[in-house]
Amino acid sequence: MDHFKINKSMPPLIIPVENQVRELDPKLLLACVAARRGFSSILGFRREMHFNMGDFPRGVYVSKSMTHASDMMFEIMRKLGHTVVAWDEEALVHLPAETYYSRRLSADAMKWVSHFFAWGEDSAELWRQFPQFPHGTPVHVTGNPRCDLLRPEMHGYYEADIRRIKEAFGPFILVNTNFNHVNGFSPVQNLFQPPRAPGEPPAFGRAAAGMSREYAEGLQTLKQAVFAAFQEMIPRLAEAFPDHTIVVRPHPTENPDAYHRIAERCPRVRVTNEGNVVPWLLATRALVHNGCTTGVEAYVMGVPAVSYRAHVDETYENGFYRLPNLVSHQAFDLEALQAVLGKILAGELGAADGADRRAAIARYLAARDGQLACERIVEVLAATVQNHSRRPETPLVQQLQGRLWLTGRTLLKRAKARLPSSHNKPAFQRHRYPQISLDDIRSRIGRFQKLLGDESEPRVEPLHGSFFQIHPSTGRAHNS
Repeated sequence: MDHFKINKSMPPLIIPVENQVRELDPKLLLACVAARRGFSSILGFRREMHFNMGDFPRGVYVSKSMTHASDMMFEIMRKLGHTVVAWDEEALVHLPAETYYSRRLSADAMKWVSHFFAWGEDSAELWRQFPQFPHGTPVHVTGNPRCDLLRPEMHGYYEADIRRIKEAFGPFILVNTNFNHVNGFSPVQNLFQPPRAPGEPPAFGRAAAGMSREYAEGLQTLKQAVFAAFQEMIPRLAEAFPDHTIVVRPHPTENPDAYHRIAERCPRVRVTNEGNVVPWLLATRALVHNGCTTGVEAYVMGVPAVSYRAHVDETYENGFYRLPNLVSHQAFDLEALQAVLGKILAGELGAADGADRRAAIARYLAARDGQLACERIVEVLAATVQNHSRRPETPLVQQLQGRLWLTGRTLLKRAKARLPSSHNKPAFQRHRYPQISLDDIRSRIGRFQKLLGDESEPRVEPLHGSFFQIHPSTGRAHNS
């Protein structure tokens, strides 16, 4: 990619996006904030970024996770001369420590990371207590870019989206689902795959990675029961509240077919996974969920949320879903759910509140006021790369080894995607990261710049594939 334009004194930020609806907007905000400090950013679909990593200029890779799946990729990046920094998108609502460690943290991946960025004190402490945490590597409690979009001063970014949603759906109740453990986009993504032969125990699916069989079986039992309860609940809500649309928003990696079947027989039930969840929360009258991160996002924005807990297993409720359930109203059967929603829709009940909830959020989420999380992250990165131009080149032998490993990994991944058992089929990749236009990216950046009070215009260039390069405005760019 000889068409990359870079500043020799400032390495580009390489910002991967895996689930577009969840990650694209906050990471574009990060790129805008970084541009004010002289950084250019390369942003695009994570899977394709990894395949093309050998073509990128030496930069700072901002990872969304540090699981065993990253072991080889992080080592390849370091051999190619990249710096790796990381946060964990799943560390806000997380599994119990032992299971979280085996599922979400890899000592082999983390040893290549130079800086960690935590959602809050809870995730920072969780990482520091990891027995194999790389000694001396700093953990910065910065918050996460996704938090920034929840702040009142950023809500204007979604003003047009909120208006369009309200016009299209009228008053509505938002039902957010998170049954990807048992209703994955493809069966291999579930906790368990169907038995190969009668009498055989089911094999682990991808969702069970890092779990004991006992823990995975218990979680499957709970999630299947709640999934069934939600399928019963959705049409009942449509009957109970005839003046409201019921908008179902499946998890980004869920199979939406079950909800579409409900919508086919219930005209006021609509199913969509369009865009980031924030404008949907700001447009809705109430949110219904079960242990979902969206319940935390709703609480932060003052949106009334109800956790529908038709089936309860305290092993998982206290160890996994405690935070989103804590910060929401709770209902344990359909009658109670309808009663709570009735009070909310009548204006008699607002968002859940109280000292316990405020204390929990303060521990779990940093950067709810003051500097944006993006600004705090960029400050760390700016200090990290001060001597970038004087860093020695990676030895040629290491670079060649990294390119050889990368070629082998890419060929293997592309071949595996063609297998019938693969979860990474092209249809799933298009679902996870639909094509996006240059005009759309420029529009989003323009909205962010307005909210940031920045009259400069970062330059945006499309690169081959699904990548965009975002440059500082001319007045801010460092001399090359």
